[in-house]
Amino acid sequence: MMSDFSHSLYQDFPEYHDLINRLKLEDGEFARVASEYHKLDHSVRGLEMRDVPTTDQHFMDLKMRRAQLKDELYQMLQGNSG
Repeated sequence: MMSDFSHSLYQDFPEYHDLINRLKLEDGEFARVASEYHKLDHSVRGLEMRDVPTTDQHFMDLKMRRAQLKDELYQMLQGNSG
C-alpha cells in the first residue's frame, strides 16, 4: 500500500519549527543528523511509492534507521528548548 504521508521533521514536530530552523544553522551535529534523516526519509518514501514488499529486509532496515534518527533529533530538540 502506498503511503503519501511525509515524515518531514516540520510535520512530525510542528511545535519545534523555529528551533529546527535555528539548529540546522547553528548546530553542526543537528544539521548532519537532520540531513541524514531527510535523505533516508526520501529513500523510504520512494520505495513505498514503488510498493516494495514490507517484508523486504533492506526496506525494514531503512525504516528502523529513520526511526532511530528521528528519536535522536527529538532528544536534541528537547534538550535545546526552553
